[in-house]
Formats: sequence, C-alpha cells, structure tokens
Amino acid sequence: MRRDGADPHAQQLAYSRVPQESHEAPPRMRKAEPEYAPTQQPEPFHDPVPRTHAPSPRGRRGTPPPPPAAPPHAASAPRPRRKRHPFRWFLVFLLVLVVASVAAVINLDGKLTRIDALAGYADRVGNTPGTNWLLVGSDGRNGLSPDQEQELATGGDVGPERTDTIMLVHIPKSGPTTLVSLPRDSYVGIPGHGKDKLNAAFAIGGPQLLVQTVETATGLRIDHYAQIGFAGFASIVDTLGGIDVCVPKPIDDPLAGINLEAGCQKLDGPESLGFVRSRATALADIDRMNNQRLFMAALLEKATSGATLANPFTLWPLAGDTARSLKVDEDDHIWDLGRLGWAMRGDTVATTVPVGGFDDVSGSGNVLLWDKTKASAFFDALANDRSIPEELLTR
Repeated sequence: MRRDGADPHAQQLAYSRVPQESHEAPPRMRKAEPEYAPTQQPEPFHDPVPRTHAPSPRGRRGTPPPPPAAPPHAASAPRPRRKRHPFRWFLVFLLVLVVASVAAVINLDGKLTRIDALAGYADRVGNTPGTNWLLVGSDGRNGLSPDQEQELATGGDVGPERTDTIMLVHIPKSGPTTLVSLPRDSYVGIPGHGKDKLNAAFAIGGPQLLVQTVETATGLRIDHYAQIGFAGFASIVDTLGGIDVCVPKPIDDPLAGINLEAGCQKLDGPESLGFVRSRATALADIDRMNNQRLFMAALLEKATSGATLANPFTLWPLAGDTARSLKVDEDDHIWDLGRLGWAMRGDTVATTVPVGGFDDVSGSGNVLLWDKTKASAFFDALANDRSIPEELLTR
C-alpha cells in the first residue's frame, strides 16, 4: 500500500506497520507553550438578594439602574427662610443707645462753667464723712439784656455780685439727705475780714472766701460747689413748663416783681425768681428761707418726675439749660450733679440753722444771730454723719 510522499523505491510495509503520523508541528514551527495554565473551573452564579435599605446602584444583574429623577423646577422649589436674630438687633440698639448717652453726657459736661471755688488754705477743716454741697444763688446779671433785667426785676447793676440764696446739702452714707438753709444775713466771722453778714464773704472774695467762711462756721468740709444766676434760674423753670408751689402767705413785692396770692399755684420763671428772693413778709429772711426750701422741693419733684425723665424733648433742653447756667468747681462734673439731684429726689430733711434772734450791728445793719449752743450740736451731728436731733430741726 503506497502512501503519498513516500519514497518510491522504499520497501512496502503493511498498513499496520506504517508508523503513525505525528500531529506535532515541526520543531521550528512549534509555538512556545506556557509553563503552566491556570486552572479555570466554572463557578455557579448566585443572584444577590437586594438590600431594602441600600439597593445596588446597578439593580439586578444585567438591568441598568433607573435614571435619576429630574430636579424640580427652580420656580417651584421653596426658598429657605432667613434666620431672624432679634436678640442681636437688641444688642446693637443697646450699644448705640449707650454710646449716644455717653456722648451726650460728655457734651453736657463740657458746657459747665468751672471756677476755682474749693481752694486750699491753712488750717482747713479735714474730711468729714458723707458728701457736702454748697449751693449758691447769685444775683449775677451776665448775659441779660435790659428787657430781661426788667422782666426779672433784677434792679439793674448794683455793684459786686452778691448772693441771695445759700444752701448746704449733706448727703450721708445712709439715710435721708439734709438740706440746710444758711441765712444770707447770718452774722459770722469772715476769715481776714472780721465779722459780717454771710453774703458779704461772697461779695468780698467770691466763691473761695464764701466756702472758707462756711467751713469755718459749720465745721463741715465742702466737697462740691454749684452756683446759678438769675437768667439760668428762670430758664430752668420755664423749660419745665413752670412749677407748682403752695404759697403759704400772700406776697406783694414790686422790687421782686411779684404779686402772689396765698395757695397752690403754678409759677413761671420770673415769678419763681421773685418768690425765692422776696423778703416782703412779716418774718423777712426767715420766710424767704422757707420759701426757698418750698421752691427747691417743687423744682426737684418736677425735674425728676417720670413725665420729665421719659420725655426727651423736655429732658434734653432741661439738662442743657442747667449745664449752661451753672458754675461749678474745677473738679466737679455733670455726673456729680446727677448724683446730687438723685439724692434729693426722695424724702429730704429740709431745715435751717437754729436761729437765736436778730440784732443791729454798726457797719452791717440788721443781722441774724445763730443759737450758738443748738447750732454747735446741729452741725456736730452732720460732721459725724448722724441724723440731726428732732428738737434742733426748724420745720
């Protein structure tokens, strides 16, 4: 049996003896085989159970995930509410109010006229407990026109500035404030000038000599000083719209420019000025001191009332008029005056120095004499910050 490709001259072999053909490629035709082949076995596929709380992003195998929902239209989306901060706005308002108040106080403080009233001197009275003010009402006419002088019945230019009103205010560490009227005709020793009326000290040496005279006579050290003239006095009353005063006795005094009936009534600025200056009554200077205390009580009641403090259209002009009208010591400020007004707004013990009588003195005229024994105990109580005994008070 002949096979293709066999040598024709080769011996014929039986079919069973013919060598089997190799299926391997020739060595140069054989492809390189890898040294190993990874075993690959089919693995069963298990469809994972979908989780209810976190579904697979691809969904079931072979199923594409659903497309994301389209965003709602911008017009239909609710706008987020802006948070309101009422407390923040309250703090801003409070801050503005505080800054404005401080600025206003500084502005008022700059309007005060300052003078050297509490100058030191040899053997001056030492510090006494509590706070002592000397309040002076002068007949100063600075800034008044002739028409204003006529309206206020000032009497024109009468020489050196004098004082019609002298009050000592003692503010204790505790307890009520004491308001003491010091009669201007009080016959006292004036340092360096012998004995004379109290208001002569002001005419001779101004506020400094008056303060020294009061300290020497009373044994109290004066801590603050305030002085007001005619124009400022009347302006403050008119700014308040007048004050209500119960006039104890009728007063007809052309020199003071008033003709008042007895009884409660409203007084304007010029009328109030005449009321505290007039001596056209039976007890003259004694009645004038009582009228001055009545006026001071009525003025403070009106100035510190809720209606005044709550009305900026009254409060601000009042504060401005007061600051422009006052002369104070170099170390005094508007907040010191505020503390004075606050201390006198409540129950105040209003009295006068114990009086011993009157006398005519050559060179001084009719003078008022203090009761030396009672006056000594009177001022000793104040110097030790104690209440004045009832039997020493003049109501």
